[in-house]
Amino acid sequence: MLVLAATPLGDSRDASPRLVDALGTADVIAAEDTRRLRALAAALGVRPSGRIVSFYDAVEVSRIGGLLDALRAGRTVLLVTDAGMPSVSDPGYRLVSACVAEDLPVTCLPGPSAVTTALALSGLPCERFCFEGFAPRKPGERRRWLSTLATEPRTAVFFESPHRIAATLTDAAEVLGAGRRAAVCRELTKPYEEVRRGPLGELAEWAAAGVRGEITVVLAGAEPTAPLDVAALVEQVLERTAGGARLKDAVTEVAERSGVSRKALYDAAVTARR
Repeated sequence: MLVLAATPLGDSRDASPRLVDALGTADVIAAEDTRRLRALAAALGVRPSGRIVSFYDAVEVSRIGGLLDALRAGRTVLLVTDAGMPSVSDPGYRLVSACVAEDLPVTCLPGPSAVTTALALSGLPCERFCFEGFAPRKPGERRRWLSTLATEPRTAVFFESPHRIAATLTDAAEVLGAGRRAAVCRELTKPYEEVRRGPLGELAEWAAAGVRGEITVVLAGAEPTAPLDVAALVEQVLERTAGGARLKDAVTEVAERSGVSRKALYDAAVTARR
């Protein structure tokens, strides 16, 4: 059986008794970082008896065949990442998919998760939320991604690097509005745990001085808006075309600012001109 096991985010005392037992009994342990795995085992006072293999992004695909062979032979394979739950923005998804395809048994030892921990600490609504993984690294891609959250009603959670958090919060304040509420959670469960809550504009100013540690950001969902007055938007488009702008450019400008579909606005503008 493949066993997915959540590992502590920082404090080893958050490890479950089932994780301790699995570390000592699994035939094979696939670890994102074998050194961190051994350090965790030592902190928990357990000596792994099985074979330990590395299982990080660069080698994930090449390791799957050998792990599947072990599973077919009736071995127990334990999969752990550096912190939190395997497959959640960490290696594991491809191995689970391969097991499902072959009808090999998979189970999970639940435990710590930076996503739900940050969500609970944020003070933002968490009845419905979406997880966005890591924010895009490139500025253009990041701003386009943020624009998709402009009208997202659910609370959004994502990870970010300490080297990019200031730029990401600045972009978020510009794209989503400086008043959009958020929480920046860093070093969760560790000695220097910190949760900063406030509007994006203030958080961007705070992050400009530099932020360290592993970071999870929780972003409030978009506030409900009144139905758009398409006729008024069409009038704005026609005013721009009367001033010499191309119809396509005018539609794009008004659509991006209002959040309405460009195609729908274009069609309405063409109809109005006729």
